[in-house]
Amino acid sequence: MPLEFLAIVLMVVLIPGVDQLMVLRNTLAKGRVAGLATAIGIGTASSVQALLASLGIGAVIVASQPVFEAIRWLGVAYLLWMGFSSLRSAVRGTYEDETDTAARGPLLGFRDGVLCNITNPKMLVFYLALLPQFVGATGPVVQWVLFAMMVPLLGTLFLIALTLLIDFARRILLKRIVRRTIDGTTGLLLVAFGLRLAREA
Repeated sequence: MPLEFLAIVLMVVLIPGVDQLMVLRNTLAKGRVAGLATAIGIGTASSVQALLASLGIGAVIVASQPVFEAIRWLGVAYLLWMGFSSLRSAVRGTYEDETDTAARGPLLGFRDGVLCNITNPKMLVFYLALLPQFVGATGPVVQWVLFAMMVPLLGTLFLIALTLLIDFARRILLKRIVRRTIDGTTGLLLVAFGLRLAREA
């Protein structure tokens, strides 16, 4: 596998975005297990998109404007909902009991991770723009899958490491004033990502 390809994938993985915000949000709000579940959910959804792109279904979705737009607007709605939820938490400054939160955290985290990534149609565009340059449009499906799966693999490993780092600093970050600040900032960024996605043609 070309080092140039791995370098591009690694660069994309490290660029701050919605995935990292979701991991930060859920690790702080629901704990380490929820954060890890969010990372795995994101990786699962990214793997689905990688397979769709490899099997040619992704190209059909991108070419079908109504389907692509429906996915895009679902992504917009979800990001705005998550953003306003974080902003509401920041304003209220009241949080659930940690025991109750931890019980539901993994399932909710996995759900958030899947929805966060699967409703981002730009991932399909990314796969379809990058992979043909290294695999070739007529390359075997197995090779497409192998190259495509490097994105969710490296992405998930990075998000797991990020989750563990956030959890390590969680005692400090869970101080109410710090958490409200993070919730407010995260909420604003999620809303900004949602509005940017809404403006894209």
